[in-house]
Amino acid sequence: MNLTEIYQDLHAHPELSFAEHRTAAIIAEHMRALGMEVTEGVGGTGVVGVLANGSGPIVGLRADIDALPVEEQTGLAYASTARGTDPDGFDVPVMHACGHDIHITCLLGALEQLVNDREAWTGTVVAYFQPAEELGAGAQAMVDDGIAERFPKPSIVLGQHVSPLPAGWVSVHAGPAMAGADSMTVTVHGRGGHGSRPEATIDPVVTAAAITMRLQTVVSREVAAAQSVVVTVGAIQAGNKHNIIPDTATLMISVRSSEPQQRERVLAAIERIIRAEAQASGMTQEPTIDYPQSLPVLVNDPEATERTRAALSKALGNDAVIDFGAVTGSEDVGRIADGLGAPICYWLLGGGDPETVFAALASGDIDALPSNHSSLFAPVMEPTIGTGVAALVSAAREWLGP
Repeated sequence: MNLTEIYQDLHAHPELSFAEHRTAAIIAEHMRALGMEVTEGVGGTGVVGVLANGSGPIVGLRADIDALPVEEQTGLAYASTARGTDPDGFDVPVMHACGHDIHITCLLGALEQLVNDREAWTGTVVAYFQPAEELGAGAQAMVDDGIAERFPKPSIVLGQHVSPLPAGWVSVHAGPAMAGADSMTVTVHGRGGHGSRPEATIDPVVTAAAITMRLQTVVSREVAAAQSVVVTVGAIQAGNKHNIIPDTATLMISVRSSEPQQRERVLAAIERIIRAEAQASGMTQEPTIDYPQSLPVLVNDPEATERTRAALSKALGNDAVIDFGAVTGSEDVGRIADGLGAPICYWLLGGGDPETVFAALASGDIDALPSNHSSLFAPVMEPTIGTGVAALVSAAREWLGP
């Protein structure tokens, strides 16, 4: 299959985190066809490919491979109708709503170019096809499975993430480039009863609503205007009937931050508000606060980033390489770099139709464009894939030997 066929096939057959068996098999088959040394089942469903080409530097290239529990609404001829079982055992629709199918395709295309052009470089390329990025667990799973010991250890880790930026562009930012992310699951414990006698209960639904509203002040009143923090209550779950006040209510909260001290302050403020609202409601049991997922800030090594930026500019043109700044999206790729003891340079790859993006910019309606995790997110295949392949090849060649 050519790259277009690979992409369309992957897009039509997405798989959830740690269930990427078909995806991993396609990746492994393609790398074996290129003559690479391939190891499957790394960190669960991850795949590692090694392309050795004489002595020289070792470069790591990473792509994530899992999809999301989203029902696709793009209307594409190759749209997903797949379904899967989520970690809670529920049957859910599945879609590559974050563009990991683009990431896989671009990395396979880059490996193909490097194989075909191996007379122009020396060294070793290690390709990490990582599972379960959406759970924030796949990178650590690969590290725990010994990627630093089992495979050649790279001196740099490189990678990219597709975004709504115009296709043909990339954005690379030195220093903190993607936010840290904390997921909080909070349960407030009230006293249930009949909806006609609220005075005999301690209503957790009211408390959950009060917490939700009060949390809106964390960013506006406890974070400096120049800092980037996001606090989102993504779900409230309580009760199952009109006239029954439940015993408990559960809130699912997402927090994005860009600095360790800032993160600690924001999380402390959230916990303070949760406990204070529970106390104000007369609850006698302390709220239960769990952190099921936590991702570190992704920090691009400044020197490695500048060196990589120069290579990207040479390959794509100065006008196509921008610095969009840090973003509030999060990634676990930094854990692979940390586990390998290597610096990282990770950039954004434009995937939006340029004409549509520029029109939205001109009208001031940029937020209306479908973005990652949307059921309508559909990167244009070209020049997205071509640019992504060229970016990975040029960045890798910069760090490999001549």
